Amino acid sequence: MFTDEELINKIKNGDDLAENELFSRYKDLVVKISRGYFIVGGDLEDIVQEGMIGLYKAIKGYSGHKETTFKTFAVLCIKHQIQTAIRRANTNKNKPLSRAVSFQNFTSTETMDYLPIELILDTTPAEKVIDKENYNTLKDIIKKTLSNLEFQVLRLYLSGYSYKEISKELKIKEKSIDNSLSRIKQKLKNKLIQKEN
Repeated sequence: MFTDEELINKIKNGDDLAENELFSRYKDLVVKISRGYFIVGGDLEDIVQEGMIGLYKAIKGYSGHKETTFKTFAVLCIKHQIQTAIRRANTNKNKPLSRAVSFQNFTSTETMDYLPIELILDTTPAEKVIDKENYNTLKDIIKKTLSNLEFQVLRLYLSGYSYKEISKELKIKEKSIDNSLSRIKQKLKNKLIQKEN
């Protein structure tokens, strides 16, 4: 089995199979990183697609002479691409609560009192003040809107757990997880729309 760096060298020499292998190897990582971002009204597939573009850019831009591994470089490119896409999608300055939310530091804590959320924004000094307000508002909306079970499903899902793992952890059926995620998305979307109007 070739290392990432060996595959990169093969890709630079025109080996399409090596490129396919690297995409296949990193697909799960792209999905895991993508789950750490949440766009109210958006789909995970859109974020994954942006992550895959970031991976492609990492493959094309990586130089083996750098002092970092390909994986480290790829993670940075994937996150950067996702965050750039989110910023592009959120150009309406009048609706800051519609902006994407990063749950990158979502922890496995059982309490709903602690919910680390970071708004992904282009931050001017004025926006930083607004961000702090939005951060607290969004945390409050999530805590007040979601049931404890919905919160736990969201926490585990964004932490990269599969439906099967969430089912086992929370002792609920996999179909219930899918239903919960749909409900969570709709609830948050409705609450944020109400808040903006």
